[in-house]
Amino acid sequence: MKLSKRGEYALRSLINLGIAAEVGRKLVQVSELADYEQLPIKFLEQIMQSLKEGGYVVSVRGKFGGYRLGRPARQITIGEIVRLIDGPLAPIGCVSQTAYEKCTCPDETHCGLRMLMLDVRNAIAGILDRYSLADVVEVTLRKLRRDSVPLPFSAESDAAVAESRLPVRLARKLARSDGSPRLTEADGVLHQLLGDYTI
Repeated sequence: MKLSKRGEYALRSLINLGIAAEVGRKLVQVSELADYEQLPIKFLEQIMQSLKEGGYVVSVRGKFGGYRLGRPARQITIGEIVRLIDGPLAPIGCVSQTAYEKCTCPDETHCGLRMLMLDVRNAIAGILDRYSLADVVEVTLRKLRRDSVPLPFSAESDAAVAESRLPVRLARKLARSDGSPRLTEADGVLHQLLGDYTI
């Protein structure tokens, strides 16, 4: 399973809507989401429409309109969003729990590849279905606070952007170019929530 750009952008947007809710922001305009995450706005509008049709976000029209989560973040699993946007989690159709397709193998019951891919599917589903949007938002907020980064969509974030007078894209690019190392196992959601763990 490879997360598509649509899936990635949907998850990033939902995480940001979850953060906005946590900092007391009722609505976030799609242009703000696109700007904050540096996403193409027209593409993001299509994704938000899919999330709206799935009941994961609610939109309010008008000058002061925008999006908010359609239900509590604790009730939205990461797995269900990936399935909505990208389809089944299974790497091959014959192990899918939601969209089974007969494979070309002559003996599906004894197929070693199918058994291996079932383990892959179960591992992916086990992680994505275990964690809710609220879990990811909690870890994200914890790391932002730990690093003294202004929380997105909060009054302090708005003030920091206005104070810097740099375009959001440039400010974020400069913040990322500090030579930070790539992610380690300790940076993952599982580790943040559970400490040492094994899958």
